[in-house]
Amino acid sequence: MSFADDVRAFLDANAKPRGDRTGGWGVGSDALSGGAEPSRAEELRMVEEAVAFRKLLFDAGLGWITGPPAYGGAGLDRAHQDVYDEIVAGYDVPTEQCFNVGHNIVAPTIVAWATEGVKQEMLPALFRADLIACQLFSEPGAGSDLAGVRSRGVRVDGGWMVSGQKVWTSGGHYSDVGEMLVRTDPEASKHGGLTMLLVDMHDPGVDVRPLRQMTGGEAFNEVFVDDVFVPDSHVLGSPGDGWKVAMTTLGNERASMGARASDPAREPVFRLAELIRHAGRDGDAVVRQEFARIAIRHLVTRWTGGAAAARMAAGGEPGAEASVVKLTESENLRALASLAGRVLGPRMAADSGEWGTYVWSEVLLSSPSYRIAGGTDEIMRNIVAERILGLPRR
Repeated sequence: MSFADDVRAFLDANAKPRGDRTGGWGVGSDALSGGAEPSRAEELRMVEEAVAFRKLLFDAGLGWITGPPAYGGAGLDRAHQDVYDEIVAGYDVPTEQCFNVGHNIVAPTIVAWATEGVKQEMLPALFRADLIACQLFSEPGAGSDLAGVRSRGVRVDGGWMVSGQKVWTSGGHYSDVGEMLVRTDPEASKHGGLTMLLVDMHDPGVDVRPLRQMTGGEAFNEVFVDDVFVPDSHVLGSPGDGWKVAMTTLGNERASMGARASDPAREPVFRLAELIRHAGRDGDAVVRQEFARIAIRHLVTRWTGGAAAARMAAGGEPGAEASVVKLTESENLRALASLAGRVLGPRMAADSGEWGTYVWSEVLLSSPSYRIAGGTDEIMRNIVAERILGLPRR
């Protein structure tokens, strides 16, 4: 059997076909990727379902298609991952949003910087969902200035005693391990005194508290770490390498922001086209032109993100194109919400119960966060200017 046949056989045995999810306005749920957030209780139920499915997926050899066999991967190329993505889009499977940080951000950093023992321990566990990871970077007093973190690590026998506060931590309330940037040498330069550690999120010294956004959701958390011991083996790189490790992690994060949605019917660009037709605005030349720009940016983001993903799958690190992906994606979400608002008018702000209308309000309210997550748009423009266009630093 071919690889595609193996994928279909697994999905036929463990999931149900979606049917035609793109065949008509008003059919099924009108939920959008990047739209409304579930309640905490609903989110934890979704995580439980995702974990159960991923264990089956991993045990079938499909849990890390491009990963090194030494760490539980299948050792196949990106083309095989694309085949899986195309096929799985036709099946009802649990959303894997809860694994995004662990699989696309933390795991590649572990591959690049962890000890061999940690790679053997954590990589198979992350892709089998025996572990879920989160990212502990931002702090209340150090947002875009990542090197200004004040969380500290103090040298003790066999490791580090860590304390501090982090904020905007996605999935911290259900994660098992956190990649945490701390200052370990206050006498060193601002960028030179940092170290990256892997912290046990179940340690009694870790306190995770929800943050409610203007969308009404609580996907983010603030995390308080109080005298948590981290062994030397769980340092990524060496003490003082934290800034370099952080740049690897942020590159992975920015590249992952252009990841394709698993359900095309929930993809905002596809749904916006359906909305324009439903509203009778598909003959409007201005609307058509603005939608064309959005669709083109959407494709460019996918293709550029795919190039970065292929480089990482081959053992490299994402380059400055990851900043292009992140910048383009955040601009596209803003443009999506803006055009949807002009097509809908008041129906976007008032929940009348009409299918496919009010759901866009969550996209509008959540889109500003993309201009901040993974580095602000202003920082992304500086990276593109300096590393791609070769412009001088100001």
